[in-house]
Amino acid sequence: MGCGNLFFTILITFSVALITYNIIISANAPLKQDFPGPSRPSISVDPLIKMPLRRSSSEKKRLFHTAVTASDSVYNTWQCRVMYFWYNKFKDAPQSGMGGFTRILHSGKPDQFMDEIPTFVAQPLPAGMDQGYIVLNRPWAFVQWLQKADIKEDYILMSEPDHIIVKPIPNLATDGLGAAFPFFYIEPKKYETVLRKYFPEEKGPITNIDPIGNSPVIVGKEFLKKISPTWMNVSLAMKKDPETDKAFGWVLEMYAYAVASALHGVRNILHKDFMIQPPWDKEIGKAYIIHYTYGCDYNMKGELTYGKIGEWRFDKRSYDKVVPPKNLTMPPPGVPESVVTLVKMVNEATASIPNW
Repeated sequence: MGCGNLFFTILITFSVALITYNIIISANAPLKQDFPGPSRPSISVDPLIKMPLRRSSSEKKRLFHTAVTASDSVYNTWQCRVMYFWYNKFKDAPQSGMGGFTRILHSGKPDQFMDEIPTFVAQPLPAGMDQGYIVLNRPWAFVQWLQKADIKEDYILMSEPDHIIVKPIPNLATDGLGAAFPFFYIEPKKYETVLRKYFPEEKGPITNIDPIGNSPVIVGKEFLKKISPTWMNVSLAMKKDPETDKAFGWVLEMYAYAVASALHGVRNILHKDFMIQPPWDKEIGKAYIIHYTYGCDYNMKGELTYGKIGEWRFDKRSYDKVVPPKNLTMPPPGVPESVVTLVKMVNEATASIPNW
């Protein structure tokens, strides 16, 4: 065990030193906030690879550990507090596969919420290495956590601060396969020329790269230990390359995870119902997670005014410097269920969390 830890420490130290030496820091560029690609096309291919076999009710639960990477910003912190509140609401339900929870804080130092949320403090990348793209700290944070933490569960759910769990999540992964949400704007075939820089032809067809990001993904812990260093290095290499950086923009790190997973031969069961993203998805349906990455703007008739600030709005970016107040105003009549539920759940969390 000691030799294994020493090997990982040497590997990580060498990787960071090599990356630091090779990467040329580019000028910082603001991340795009707009919706990538077409307005809302449907996924044209059946994403189902393989469904897990039903397991006996007497069989021991295959628990997964929920891990959320975050900075110590006000913006990330209030989202994590809301997310953790709803995790606690559902984790012990009979149909839940949810085990432990960790906020992986990549600020390099503890914050005031260490006692409220189980937290692992990871070091950020060396100054300037993220080139203004802060999510490059995510794979490096996972590498550190997986090496140092005592994780009891055999599976890990990689989640994000702006996820709200709306019902108990079962373990959707199965032996040899992860479980992931398919993003319509992750299009490996479209970007084959670019991706071949990182996924050479001898590794197989470009369709071996699943249309996923790193979140939400449920994957075996031992698989993730192999994937994470590759994910880190591919992310940094992609950011360094101007062609790749221009092609992928703010979803670059998502492509990097998809590539790293494919390089290690880890395929994924693709679940369209893993999460919804208001305002585009209007109903909760069978979803387990609400991902509130996009602003929700409506007029008082309940009509979407996306791209234009609405008479009523909920946008997480409105609260980048201050926490949202308790009892947010509910949307007007006619606004879809997904948005109404989102605001109700934020309000319930802020009303219940001590010292909000």
